[in-house]
Amino acid sequence: MTGTSPTGTPERRRGARRSGTTATRVAFGAGGVLLVVVAWELYKAIGPATGVMIGDLTVLPRTTDLAMPHVWDMIGRLFEQSGNGRNAQPVWLAVAQAAVFTLGVAAVGWVVGVVVGMLLAILMQRFRTAESAVLPWIVLSQTVPLIAIAPLVRRWGAQLEFGDFTWESWMSVAIIASYLAFFPVSIGALRGLNSPDAIHVELFRSYGVGWWKTLFTLRLPASVPYLLPALRLAAANAVIGTVVAEVSIGLRGGIGRMIIEFAQQASGDPAKTWAPIFGAIAVGLVAAGFIALLGVLLRRFRRGEVPA
Repeated sequence: MTGTSPTGTPERRRGARRSGTTATRVAFGAGGVLLVVVAWELYKAIGPATGVMIGDLTVLPRTTDLAMPHVWDMIGRLFEQSGNGRNAQPVWLAVAQAAVFTLGVAAVGWVVGVVVGMLLAILMQRFRTAESAVLPWIVLSQTVPLIAIAPLVRRWGAQLEFGDFTWESWMSVAIIASYLAFFPVSIGALRGLNSPDAIHVELFRSYGVGWWKTLFTLRLPASVPYLLPALRLAAANAVIGTVVAEVSIGLRGGIGRMIIEFAQQASGDPAKTWAPIFGAIAVGLVAAGFIALLGVLLRRFRRGEVPA
């Protein structure tokens, strides 16, 4: 009769290790948030009201209630009313609605950026001349100030006419988000597509396997460890690009515009100013969570991720 080890089958041990790793990550995440809260309140308690300055340079902020509200005041303000009359609603609900809007626009930008980045990577991998010609422009594209091109994208989009099609302002924001998202995808995917060992590529070639089949059966699976970190960066870039573009274009309904509107009330209601900032953080966490879920689905190809 075959004996069973006290720790169970290898599958159970691997499952236990994964559960332990997940619990550790959650504990570290919660500990990090708690550390930030403690550091905030500790500095507010012992820091100078005028802030820490070296000469004329402010190194650390002021500790007044206007500049640094207590954490419990910021959280409590989320559950109070915002607006007057029929438009009155809890602050958290207004922030949640704005966060959903921003998340939707960022998701569109992320998808467009991923598609464009993957197509560029495939093109550069297929043709060495294309890599030499396109790659420098891809790198150069990220040196253009985002806040400068946002109004231009909106103006160009407003001039497009396709029958009854109407260019909406949120589409300009999505284009700007994709502009930031495509860069890490194109670079990471190119590295991944070129990552298979030469012996494996030559084996496919010796069996007469075409380029397209080699792409789907060898190069794309091999690119997953490189692609996942790039997708994380693309998701973060899409969220940042969306929020900044909302501010630059003045698009209403999103987190970016809400940050500006609530900041105008900072002198009379400083705790409320932080509500949309919490919303932006939540949008980023949801985006990161989606990429983590995608990584779980592609777990069989994740032999070892490579930093982007």
